[in-house]
Amino acid sequence: MQSELTPGEVVLVGGGPGDPDLLTVAGLRAIQQADVVVHDRLGANAALAETRADAELVNVGKIPRGDFTPQEDINALLVDRACKGLKVVRLKGGDSFVFGRGGEEWLACAEAGVPVRVIPGVTSAVSVPALAGIPVTHRGMSQGFTVVSGHVPPGDPRSDVNWDALARSGTTLVLLMAVQNLPLIAAHLIGAGLSATTPTAIVSDGSTEHQHRLSSTLGEVGDVAEVEGVRPPAIVVVGEVAGFDFSAVG
Repeated sequence: MQSELTPGEVVLVGGGPGDPDLLTVAGLRAIQQADVVVHDRLGANAALAETRADAELVNVGKIPRGDFTPQEDINALLVDRACKGLKVVRLKGGDSFVFGRGGEEWLACAEAGVPVRVIPGVTSAVSVPALAGIPVTHRGMSQGFTVVSGHVPPGDPRSDVNWDALARSGTTLVLLMAVQNLPLIAAHLIGAGLSATTPTAIVSDGSTEHQHRLSSTLGEVGDVAEVEGVRPPAIVVVGEVAGFDFSAVG
């Protein structure tokens, strides 16, 4: 992997789930070299302290159901700074290509003739459950896992997720951005045949000092989330593996 940033290029850096110790060595090296760091609200923003004193830091973070910077503006910003000959890092939470719109930013840069490359990040879809003691796969219990965005609920015409098929898949379901639509998602999965007693866990503020896990069942998880006042960022794990809590072992 190329270790030095090149003037005029954009590097998409996956910042991991939040704990700066989970930022990759390559990602940290890029941040330390950057002239410009365009960053999100979530992710390893503590690593911004590692930027050069003269680096430009641009916050384009999105608040759920709140203020946001249009993606088109983010794309234009990346292209603009790169075309000025600057070394640009786009720091994103988790991994840039897992619901991070990294593909859109890559295409925007490429179409503008701007060199762009990717430094992968530790995705929260696997790391946050692990930190909460949940393996997304386990021999004899789950031979696979499916990562799904819950931002658009079942039945919404904007959704292209086959929730019925997921209910029958026999894999662990890892739901990102699902807090608001959790009751609808749970009800649909149950209606499609997934048992209401299926172990389900919610892990909020994963990898931070505020990380908190709630254990429930698919049939009750919507009510639990409401009663406990769960807010994003949170990850929901549905499947037999959600009954584990390996963080409590030993």
